[in-house]
Amino acid sequence: MKNRFYLAALAAASLMTGSAFAADSATGGITMADHATVAPHYVTTAPADMMSSKLVGMNVYNNQNEKLGEVQDLVLDNGKTLTGVVVSVGGFLGMGEHYVLIDPASIAVSDKDGTMRAVVDTNKDNLKAAPAFSYKKNS
Repeated sequence: MKNRFYLAALAAASLMTGSAFAADSATGGITMADHATVAPHYVTTAPADMMSSKLVGMNVYNNQNEKLGEVQDLVLDNGKTLTGVVVSVGGFLGMGEHYVLIDPASIAVSDKDGTMRAVVDTNKDNLKAAPAFSYKKNS
């Protein structure tokens, strides 16, 4: 596979904006607040950085080229570190589908014939047996 990138390198926290978020100068992450208290710091991207908009919606395959699901969401710890990738698995046309939370270090992103896709070393049965992820209220 060419152009493999690991999601652990993703700087997804820098992509989030909104009136309810403010930069935390002590930790460098995004915090919940009504007002920003730190002047903006401008950053640049590195060649290996990926945009979250390119990841969410990306198809997920295994090493045997079987489609397993789709990236639905990203989980950020303290507004700065990508700690999980929410993947929808199973089901047909949304029926019977459930979510699993996968460690970004176990996912590779591949450019296969001009199409970006996520690849994990597992199978459908393992994903069906994986602990289900559910969204918390107010998340």
